[in-house]
Amino acid sequence: MSFGEGYPSPCPRVNLCLASSRKSAADSILDGKVTRMKFNSILRSIVLLAVVALAVPVFAKPISKTININQSAKVGTAKLDAGEYRLMIDGTKATVQKGKSVVAQSEGRWEDRDTKSSYDAVLLNGSGQVSEVRFAGQKKVFIFSE
Repeated sequence: MSFGEGYPSPCPRVNLCLASSRKSAADSILDGKVTRMKFNSILRSIVLLAVVALAVPVFAKPISKTININQSAKVGTAKLDAGEYRLMIDGTKATVQKGKSVVAQSEGRWEDRDTKSSYDAVLLNGSGQVSEVRFAGQKKVFIFSE
């Protein structure tokens, strides 16, 4: 008598009766179907990328340069005499310091130019107002709003 003889069984072998008609999540992914779990994963990834993209400007390093003004000029509503100043630009806010004291603040925006500037330059308009600042080796210029 061999193993399994004499015992009535609906299946001659156990492993032949275990066929399942249910599909797993991995099977649906392989079939090209998007499951709810996969959709949530994709949505989370998109949201994470959006948050990182918006946070990058927050971590942008402020620019700090020493500028020389050869004649009287105005930044915002403040009047600056000729001399050496420290210009700090953080995002869209520009601050001008003389020594350790803040002498002027103004808002502005960044613009791209076609060519890189050969040198640092402070440009004044006809009324003596600082209109833009150029930085050596960069295509971006800072345009003052006032």
